[in-house]
Amino acid sequence: MNDAPREQWASRMGFVLAAVGSAVGLGNMWRFPYFAAENGGAAFVFLYLLMVALVGLPIMLAEFAIGRGSKKSPIQALEYFGGPAWKPLGVLFVLGGFLILSYYAVVAGWTLRYAWQAVVAGFGGDLGAFFGQAASGPDAVGWHIAFMLVTVTIVAGGIRGGIERSAVILMPLLFFIVVGLAIFAATLPGAGAGYAFYLKMDFSAILSFRVLTEATSQAFFSLSLGMGAMLTYSSYLSRDDNMPRESVIIAGSDFLIAFLAGLMVFPLIFALGLAGDVSEDQIGALFIALPGAFGEMGAVGRPVGILFFFALLVGALTSAISLLEVVVSAIIDNWSWPRRRAALVMGVLITLAGIPSALNTNVLGVVDQIAGNLILAVGALSLAIFVGWVMPDPIGEVRKGAEGVRWLPVWRAFLRYAVPPLLTVILYFSVRSTIGMIRGLFGG
Repeated sequence: MNDAPREQWASRMGFVLAAVGSAVGLGNMWRFPYFAAENGGAAFVFLYLLMVALVGLPIMLAEFAIGRGSKKSPIQALEYFGGPAWKPLGVLFVLGGFLILSYYAVVAGWTLRYAWQAVVAGFGGDLGAFFGQAASGPDAVGWHIAFMLVTVTIVAGGIRGGIERSAVILMPLLFFIVVGLAIFAATLPGAGAGYAFYLKMDFSAILSFRVLTEATSQAFFSLSLGMGAMLTYSSYLSRDDNMPRESVIIAGSDFLIAFLAGLMVFPLIFALGLAGDVSEDQIGALFIALPGAFGEMGAVGRPVGILFFFALLVGALTSAISLLEVVVSAIIDNWSWPRRRAALVMGVLITLAGIPSALNTNVLGVVDQIAGNLILAVGALSLAIFVGWVMPDPIGEVRKGAEGVRWLPVWRAFLRYAVPPLLTVILYFSVRSTIGMIRGLFGG
């Protein structure tokens, strides 16, 4: 067990930017706009914000309370407040981070490959064949390894020297790129049709149980909850940080970037005549249709393509850093390994675990369903029960540094009575979907 003094963030802003980076990922840059357009536009955005308030913020604050209160990584933190019986939940968090990063780094490797292609040659030729080569096989394995190498290097640098330093540089850069591309997209002919598609108001969607489930799932997973990332990051906080304030800032920033990404993507798609590609296949639109359109835009297409895929890459990298930190922090706390050794060994193991996903996109889809949906839903549901009913005085812990906050009893009541039913519904649909995907993979 590691008894060395725990690292701390150098500044409040460093923590906030790192936590926002954990939340902002490929799901924000592409999945959120796509889901909004396909599920009622502004109605989906409204439901998403509602679910952030009802589910996302309570779970995030619960992770903060456990992390800062224990000053430990997930396994030891759950044992600290709940005894040995709750250690398996911490193990589940670490396992979830391990598995999610194993396939997430494969998809991130695709974005690294495309960013490199945009820089050195631009896009042209048979982009369907190019994506097929990039998405699976030896090329996918190579770029997967390259992305993991960058991630391991940053995490090995420590909280201040690696994670915080990268977040302070990368997150403002990501914001300015997304805003710049959104402004550029607004000047293109046909941009108005993109806005109309993205933000149409379908009032019937508000009453749709399916859309509500999608919005809850997106709100929950886009905030990096249920995998121990926020718990781990908050374990490096000081006692006087205002965690309710930080949770609102993080959730708001995560939504802002996701919303701006839609203002960037859909005007581009409609201006370039790609609306049919989006409705047929969101992955195809992202990695085949859009690059092809960049190649046909003339001189401006190449820099736009570089910025677009660099923004995707930054979002992927900041999320990957937090996933690896969950695993590395647990190894340091439980086995007393030096940080660099823990980052290197676990990085190698995660890279090896991701190779099947790099070789076969069907495997990637199943692992995503199991780890990215099922494990996270189980973890978050257990977390809500733990902080709502088991953890001694979570309100007292959150109130440190936030003495003026009056709504903390309401927060705990939500964890007890509102969040578990909602997450139980999400879990039910996750189980059904996972069983279906596993049967499909094995021909059942």
